[in-house]
Amino acid sequence: MSESVDVVTFDADRSLYAVPVSRVQEILDLRPVAAMPNAPAHLVGIIDLRGANIPVVDLRCLLGRPQAEDTAQSRILVVWVAFGGGRVIIGIKTDRVIEVTALDQPELRPLEEAELLRWSGSAIAGIGRRKGEVVSVLDLDRLFDRVELAKAPAVTDDLDAVA
Repeated sequence: MSESVDVVTFDADRSLYAVPVSRVQEILDLRPVAAMPNAPAHLVGIIDLRGANIPVVDLRCLLGRPQAEDTAQSRILVVWVAFGGGRVIIGIKTDRVIEVTALDQPELRPLEEAELLRWSGSAIAGIGRRKGEVVSVLDLDRLFDRVELAKAPAVTDDLDAVA
C-alpha cells in the first residue's frame, strides 16, 4: 500500500486491526449462526445473507487469541478473499468495528523485525498508525490461505449478488 487507502479498523482482544475498505462488503450486527458439524475451531458456522450462505470465522481463533464472550459491540465483517481464480465471501466475527478511516501515513511499514523473532507475520500486510496507535493491516488472502476454503459454500465471482 503505497498510496492513501481507506481502511476499516476493528479490534480483537484489545489489539487494533484493519483491512482495506475495498475488501469489505458490509458490516453486520451479530445474528444467529448455524453451527456446522465437525467444523474446525475457527469456523463459527453459516449465516444467511439475502439467500447466500456465508461462512463466519472467529478472528480471535484465526489469530491465536483467547476466546471471549460476544458483546453488544461484536460485529461480523463481510469481506471477499481471492480463492481459486475467483472470490469467496466470508464473515469475520470481530470484537468491535471502530471506523472507516485513512491511516496516519499512507505507507505501511513491513515487519522486518519479525524475522529476528522467527515469526513470518505472513497474515500482516504491514503496520500502520491511526491517531498514533499501532494498526496491524491484515492481508486477507494470506490469512485465509492456511484455512480450508475449499469447502466454503460461498465461492462467487459476482460480488454484487451478495452486496
